[in-house]
Amino acid sequence: MKKANKILVYILFLLILTVSAFSHELPMVEPEAVGLSTERLSRIDKIMEKHIAQQKIAGGVIVIARYGKIAYLGAHGMMDVEAEKPMMSDTIFRIASMTKQITSVAVMMLYEEGHFRLHEPVSNFIPAFKEMLVLPPEDAEDSATPVPATRQITIWNLLTHTSGLTYHWNERLGPKYNDVGITHGLLQDESTLAEKMKVLATIPLLHQPGDRVEYGLSIDVLGYLVEVVSGVPLDQFFAERIFKPLGMTDTHFFIPEAKRERIATVYERTGDGPIMRKSQEPTVDGLVIYSTDYPYNGPRTYFSGGAGLVSTASDYARFAQMMLNGGKFDGVRLLSRKTVEFMTMDQLTRMDVNYGFGLGFSIVRDESDLWDIGSVGTYSGGGFFFTSFFIDPQEQMIGIFMGQLHPTGGLDLGGRIRTLCYQAITD
Repeated sequence: MKKANKILVYILFLLILTVSAFSHELPMVEPEAVGLSTERLSRIDKIMEKHIAQQKIAGGVIVIARYGKIAYLGAHGMMDVEAEKPMMSDTIFRIASMTKQITSVAVMMLYEEGHFRLHEPVSNFIPAFKEMLVLPPEDAEDSATPVPATRQITIWNLLTHTSGLTYHWNERLGPKYNDVGITHGLLQDESTLAEKMKVLATIPLLHQPGDRVEYGLSIDVLGYLVEVVSGVPLDQFFAERIFKPLGMTDTHFFIPEAKRERIATVYERTGDGPIMRKSQEPTVDGLVIYSTDYPYNGPRTYFSGGAGLVSTASDYARFAQMMLNGGKFDGVRLLSRKTVEFMTMDQLTRMDVNYGFGLGFSIVRDESDLWDIGSVGTYSGGGFFFTSFFIDPQEQMIGIFMGQLHPTGGLDLGGRIRTLCYQAITD
């Protein structure tokens, strides 16, 4: 009898663990329950099957949720063609720049705690950025000699990519970044954010802070800001303050060995040709050097706030749902509704740009930004290895697409699937 009781207690313990593990899952419903058409959503299956059959992509995972419920979860094709491993709903992907939105949320969580103001100089926390130099315009009489910055980089500049930092592909600064070992998160690195961000501060900026928009390493600096203000490494802050509360159990900077077999293989495609398995040896693409094995090979010490994470479509759907809910998910609040509103409004209205951008997210400002069916106010992002997402407050809908392909040969599959999400609306 005592042995039977012990077995019963053990079974109950396992049940509790199971319920706890899945307590953060978005509920799944029939599409019609949330104003979507099952028949019309099946068009996603057909276009994925077509692209896979034509060897344009190995496979992918798609999540569509509306009103907080998953109406479509599709795993298509193969996560590893050569090994004949089918794509699974819990396949893990390198999400690259979809890390930026998570880092931006971490920054705004600390902002809400009163640690800083957004237009405060980042040098108040990272002194190395106090006296920056700036490259003169290329058409200047002396374009090679840096000049002192006329203003300091603010936290807002970093969130909006108006800091003057760029990425390695820039012909003027890329060689300098490579010379001093600055990385971008998609390559093994044995140093830390603290070490590399202080080195980055010794390299001139591409333009005066606040003068224009230049997509680049700004969010990596913000990752270090999170470390300085919180007093813990970025991976620990993410794990304790974001991933655990949201139930994002498969999102990591470096994939645990037990989950290694679940990460999708990266393929490449040139022009109209078929996909080919990408080598694990570093790829040299002009001034940009990147690898595909960085999530599991290497020293695991550099936590890139701009590109370093791996995740699943379901995990990222929970993060997106938190944003759509105004900063709250499953009874846990990470941000206030007003903060989410501020992050997802166009911050570049005074800049001479033809697109909208908030604090970490691309923004559909008005009808002129809509090239396909969609909604004004939708915010979104994407990653280097062919991942993307959108969040639509008007339709209370989120869409996540994850593949592993780079270069893509000009493939617009993510955009097509977004259109297929909208055409399925029936209410």
